[in-house]
Amino acid sequence: MTLKRYRREELEKSSSSSEDDEPLYVPLKERRREMYQKLHAGSGAHSGQKRKTSKDEPKKPEPLQKVPEPKKEEKKPVESRVPDWNTPPRAEPKPATPPREARPIKTPISQRSLFDEHTAARLEDSKNEMLNNSAKKQMAEEKKILDGVRQERALVSDQQLAAGTIYDKPLQKNWQPPSWITDLGDKYARDVRKRLGILVDGKGCPAPCKRFRDMKIPACLISALKRKGINIPTPIQMQGIPAAFTGRDMIGISFTGSGKTLSFSIPLIMAALEQEIEMPFVRDEGPFSLVICPSRELAKQTGHELEYLADHLDAGGFSKLRVAVAIGGTAVKETMDVVKKGVHVLVGTPGRLMDMLQKGMIHLETCKQLVLDEADRMVDMGFEEDVRFILSYFKSQRQTLLYSATMPMKIKDFAKSALVDPLTVNVGRAGAASLNIRQDIEYVLDEAKVVTVLQMLQKTSPPVLIFAERKRAVDKVHEYLLLKGVECAAIHGGKDQEDRMEACRQFRGGEKDVLVATDIASKGLDFPEIEHVINYDMPEDIENYIHRIGRTGRGNHQGVATTFVNSKSCENSILLDLRGLILEANQTVPVFLQDIVPDAPEHQEGDTVDHFISRPIKRVFHIQGCTYCGGLGHRITECPKIESVQRLKTNAKKDYIAQGAQDY
Repeated sequence: MTLKRYRREELEKSSSSSEDDEPLYVPLKERRREMYQKLHAGSGAHSGQKRKTSKDEPKKPEPLQKVPEPKKEEKKPVESRVPDWNTPPRAEPKPATPPREARPIKTPISQRSLFDEHTAARLEDSKNEMLNNSAKKQMAEEKKILDGVRQERALVSDQQLAAGTIYDKPLQKNWQPPSWITDLGDKYARDVRKRLGILVDGKGCPAPCKRFRDMKIPACLISALKRKGINIPTPIQMQGIPAAFTGRDMIGISFTGSGKTLSFSIPLIMAALEQEIEMPFVRDEGPFSLVICPSRELAKQTGHELEYLADHLDAGGFSKLRVAVAIGGTAVKETMDVVKKGVHVLVGTPGRLMDMLQKGMIHLETCKQLVLDEADRMVDMGFEEDVRFILSYFKSQRQTLLYSATMPMKIKDFAKSALVDPLTVNVGRAGAASLNIRQDIEYVLDEAKVVTVLQMLQKTSPPVLIFAERKRAVDKVHEYLLLKGVECAAIHGGKDQEDRMEACRQFRGGEKDVLVATDIASKGLDFPEIEHVINYDMPEDIENYIHRIGRTGRGNHQGVATTFVNSKSCENSILLDLRGLILEANQTVPVFLQDIVPDAPEHQEGDTVDHFISRPIKRVFHIQGCTYCGGLGHRITECPKIESVQRLKTNAKKDYIAQGAQDY
């Protein structure tokens, strides 16, 4: 027992003595430095001589330089999320630049070997090939879907198809732009179109005219336009009016409030005037021009614009031109009183025009011009069969003009089937919102919408237009505002035509400050100086949203559009389309819209407009958004409108505005 304890004590002593004698650890860098110093110091002494030390003299260790310890990073205090407005903001320290030894050294391209360059080129080629293959595959899939929903029949009459009549040359007229414009050549036209954002598709398009007098319009019409505050034409008018004067078929696309109605009204009036001068219209003759509108209110408004121009021509000493309006809900006698005298321009809705044609009240033997206003809405809501029926009464070739604010590819291809060598005049992207409109998006629950409407009315001064999707919502908001003392009126498909016309008259005249309506008031209606548009609920597709907010910000005026959304009543795809429009207009996207992630594998964090469009498609083919509805938030493979349109056509609810559908 004592032996074991003795040995353990000896081992402890030896270990402690060895620890005391053990020198301190010297880093490798310091040891090499000492070695270099010794070699440098010994190079000047005699070779072979060594310093001898006595055994009694203790050996002094060489002085070592103290190795600086690495600085510990100080932990920054966690800042509060609530900002302290009393203390000035603290400047952030600049990050220390890494030492030169730690920086990665990039090999210059000139020093690369041929093998490295070949490898990089191979990788880039394979990446582009994969991108092209992915884009082509997706385009093929989308083309298959688009062909399945595209109209198979052309927009021509059955008699024309049966007879095999094909018109391959457009109508020609004698109008020519001024000589000073033609002398400037094509470069002038290209420069003006580029500066104004006008895109033209088609051969032989005349140069744009930047003044009304360059279009050779009578002075009395120019003075009539100045009385309405129209001094210079808008871009769609600069190019659309000269194109229509030449007799060419045309598709005109421009944002809401850009003056599309005037761009076809002036050519119709001038063509009718030319026809009246050559051969005056007699009793029961006409019309020479036909305008088809999707709603009664839009037809009535278009008729008033044409009558305004015709009256000023008459006051200027020209022949008297007669304009008639044929819409449902009004007496046919009012239309026939004008037709019996000889009508030059007839404006109507498809239902009333079909009825009058079937009964032989009007004839289209002498009709040479056809205008489809808001053509995308007309075809989209199932009016194509009605239009075909009306076209069957045309006896000769005509000039066809199509105008709309949105024109997706499905409508454009369908419309081109009825046109002869058409010109396409596009101002901006088809389906884009006007930059004069400030789009405000509010997250509001369904139960709080009615109260919030009253708060939103305080944003601007009247007049204010409120849109709702259902008739029940229109009546609910109307009654609530009346109880709060707000001067308001309401229109929807369930009201009589007289009540609807009276409500529009009071709103236009300033007797009512607020108008509550369904989409019946969003299709081309022009109310003067609308300050504010409120969307009580988000429409089911982005095209209706464009038409709704287009009631404000018309011409050069500014406007505000407020939209109520929530996660329960709005689909993810429509919210993505809405976000794409706001980004396209360079406006601030609300936080709750920023958090929505598209249902697409291409989405990446930090994306802006790119994550609304498939990357391969945009990079290779430069096509963005859905080719069916024009929305920026999805592709046609995820389009929610295809099913709804097919269901609507199956139910045969065509004239939901004029006849009154179930709940619109």
